[in-house]
Amino acid sequence: MNIDPLLQNHVLWTGMAGWILAQVLKVPLDVLREHRWNWALFFAAGGMPSSHSSLVTSTALAVGLHIGFNSPVFAVAVALAMVVVYDATGVRRQAGKQAEKINILVEELLKGHPISEEHLREAIGHTPLEAMGGVLLGLVVALGLWFLWK
Repeated sequence: MNIDPLLQNHVLWTGMAGWILAQVLKVPLDVLREHRWNWALFFAAGGMPSSHSSLVTSTALAVGLHIGFNSPVFAVAVALAMVVVYDATGVRRQAGKQAEKINILVEELLKGHPISEEHLREAIGHTPLEAMGGVLLGLVVALGLWFLWK
């Protein structure tokens, strides 16, 4: 099996770079806001910048740069990016808000009772600012790698 074509797939590696860079940046950006190190953010969904938004934006722009902005593949990549960013700021964000309210309700109702205190994950979606941060990061990564590989 020849993996050389996979290693030379610039669109794939641009998307991966956008995702990894966003995940890495979550930790120091959180330190600036919370004044403590939270290494778990490297593996977490949610937070600034959105790695989902960065992944799909960098991939879509890389498709346009490598294949052409008039190609059907670019159109599909943009449509996918739009769905992912919308979902991150809409459905997943609302699910996180519901988890936050449920956690408060459980704490208030079950204080002093020997029932599991497992909390629901609240940071599963993104604010519009976090999603925009991911989109901008994805654009920068795709353009940077495009000029590096060109």
